[in-house]
Amino acid sequence: MLVKVTNGNVDTYPYSVGQLRRDNPNTSFPKTVPTATLEAYGVYAVTVEAEPSYTERTQKIERNSAPTNSGSGWTVGWTVTDKTSAEITEYDANVATQNRSRRDDMLSDSDWTQMNDSPLSNEAKTSWATYRQALRDITSHANWPNLTDADWPTEPS
Repeated sequence: MLVKVTNGNVDTYPYSVGQLRRDNPNTSFPKTVPTATLEAYGVYAVTVEAEPSYTERTQKIERNSAPTNSGSGWTVGWTVTDKTSAEITEYDANVATQNRSRRDDMLSDSDWTQMNDSPLSNEAKTSWATYRQALRDITSHANWPNLTDADWPTEPS
């Protein structure tokens, strides 16, 4: 990723070697343009900073639209902002839908355990019935809908 800088200010970002060639049609550039040549034309490499940590449920992250000169080179960073209550509600609704689908799949995968012709002992059937009830009750969990793996019931062995 490159940036074109004029008088210390960002002129064009992102910028490319192809644009450099089009902007300077009377100049012959090698296939791989050396860094020193790029810099002579005000073109610099841009480093994307590592994404900062944030809480996906309550915050959103966006890569900044223009790089800044950090003194040791041009970098593009990130901006973390708080979500609105409507965005949090929408996020929770999407997570709830995904978790209901996961729960439904887990129930469907264990239907066989409750059939009359299941090869399980009565004790094992009872364990599976308890597990299945815990799946049905998952929407009452204190962390619903934002569950961790530890919040889900454990399938009987």
